[in-house]
Amino acid sequence: MNSEALLIIDYTNDFVADKGALTAGEPAQKLAEPLVNLADSFLSQKNWVILPTDLHQENDPYHPETKLFPPHNLANSWGRQFYGQLQPWYENNQNNSHIYYYPKNRYSAFANTNLDNFLRERHIDTLHLTGVCTDICVLHTAIDAYNLNYKLVIHQDCVATFNPAGQKWALEHFKNSLGAQII
Repeated sequence: MNSEALLIIDYTNDFVADKGALTAGEPAQKLAEPLVNLADSFLSQKNWVILPTDLHQENDPYHPETKLFPPHNLANSWGRQFYGQLQPWYENNQNNSHIYYYPKNRYSAFANTNLDNFLRERHIDTLHLTGVCTDICVLHTAIDAYNLNYKLVIHQDCVATFNPAGQKWALEHFKNSLGAQII
């Protein structure tokens, strides 16, 4: 049994497309092909591809992001669909037993989810993190993974965020504070 998983975090139209509600724009759009290639590589090696994806309700008075950001990744919306090549890739592979797609409602893919149980049941100890935004959801996922003793690999050509300073800071933090391997 393989012990590695690829997480593609929040790679949706709202976070990536030009008309997305909270888009990281061109830097995120450039990830489309490398992400799909990496996902294919993981599946071909019988490793796991996990797609934790933001899910929100419009104007939710109880969610802290409602005050921070415009409505995004709403249920059954174009904005919550995967961006670019990832959407047809997912549609073609969604029945593969090594793919796990689930909603999340906080920055971290671990918060309020069963991700830790899912990984431990499958003896996964190494997480390859990709997606958006490097200094928000990828960062918070990495911190939780570190605190849960997972090994971390960050694919720097498969993460993006809103600004270069946030990208640079997060990559340095992954390496220097979380001991992540940056490739």
